[in-house]
Amino acid sequence: MPHTTSHTRARAIALPAPVAIPVQALLPWAVFGLVLSVVLLYFVGAEQGAISLISGQEVHEFVHDGRHLLGFPCH
Repeated sequence: MPHTTSHTRARAIALPAPVAIPVQALLPWAVFGLVLSVVLLYFVGAEQGAISLISGQEVHEFVHDGRHLLGFPCH
C-alpha cells in the first residue's frame, strides 16, 4: 500500500493597514460623550434630590434602580 501525503501551501493574506484618526476629528465626539455622560450622571445621581430641575417624581422613579445600582442614596 503506497504512502501518500497531502501538501498544503500557506498563502499570505494581506491585512488592511489601520487608519489613523486625527485628533481634530475625534475631539468633538469625545466632548459630546463627556457632556452626555455628565448629564446622565446628573439625572441618575442628583435629579429629584437636593437639586431638582424637573418637578415631580417621574425622573426619580425612572432612574431609581440605576441610582441604587451605582450606590447613590435616595431614600
